[in-house]
Amino acid sequence: MDNCIFCKIVAKQIPANVVYEDEALLAFKDINPAAPVHLLVIPKEHIDTLSDATEAHTALLGKMLALAPKLAAEHGVGVTVDAQGKRSGGYKTLINSGPNGGQEVYHLHLHMYGGPRPWRGLGT
Repeated sequence: MDNCIFCKIVAKQIPANVVYEDEALLAFKDINPAAPVHLLVIPKEHIDTLSDATEAHTALLGKMLALAPKLAAEHGVGVTVDAQGKRSGGYKTLINSGPNGGQEVYHLHLHMYGGPRPWRGLGT
């Protein structure tokens, strides 16, 4: 897509604070974070919305979700379990789809939020 900001980030035409990159995905810090940790995970392939993903994208979507806990741990917001089995920490993932879903950039992306609350505009 010629005018897609995320495609321009993938193409290195626009700088981003990249925290992860492989052949299929790019993850970077959101420039207007809603939480202490706010990362975006995007496929390098342009897909407008989750609704535009097909069965052929199943592995890619799985890879996006599987990356979230790894990034959360690396950024200090992963779920941890103490010796008594009590869980602490944590993060939230979100994919907005379409105008009523709150999508602003029409390139599929997964938000990963974490850190102490309150978070701006994310509810519970």
